[in-house]
Amino acid sequence: MTTTPALPGCTVVAHPLVRHKMALLRDRATPTKLFQELVSELATLLAYEATQQLALTPIEVSTPLETTPGEQLATPPILVPILRAGLGMVDGIRALIPDARVGHIGLYRDHDSLAPVEYYFKVPPGIATHDVFLLDPMLATGGSAVNAVTALKRSGATRLTFLCLVAAPEGVRRLHAAHPDVPIFTAALDRELNAHGYILPGLGDAGDRLFGTK
Repeated sequence: MTTTPALPGCTVVAHPLVRHKMALLRDRATPTKLFQELVSELATLLAYEATQQLALTPIEVSTPLETTPGEQLATPPILVPILRAGLGMVDGIRALIPDARVGHIGLYRDHDSLAPVEYYFKVPPGIATHDVFLLDPMLATGGSAVNAVTALKRSGATRLTFLCLVAAPEGVRRLHAAHPDVPIFTAALDRELNAHGYILPGLGDAGDRLFGTK
């Protein structure tokens, strides 16, 4: 993986498999089923990098031959997808961490003001003692991400990480400025936002492409 030096707090996961799958994900000809599979697979690859700092606790393991020391996660993380597109990343991460619990934040972006509007919030209890991974395929203006992190901190979360597939520099800067303690992991850092707040070159509307609504 590589860290983008010009944008503090942002890690671009540049593994060859990530770059290969991102090219397929961007392609406008990629059908819905393959798009869903790619989002899930990329989430798995991002999570592998983003979970390197999870705390472990020692255990004893009985092999077929003897007992040996081992380690396991001290506490299972909590995954919080931003509805609706963030849902596409959950299964890929749970394939790695089946014990991960899942909360949900419902946000949509007002098409005129581009401001986020929250309509749903529910997270598992005890969030203050768990690592929390906030999931959204796109980090565009950063408004939704900032709003979601603020809401999670208000609920007690202290160890937060943001995972996305595509980020715009504007969104990275805005999220880092508002919450410099929240690391950002992305599969691609794109060029810019257009006048309508869409990432360029981007991959279109991730939610529409995930659920076939356009």
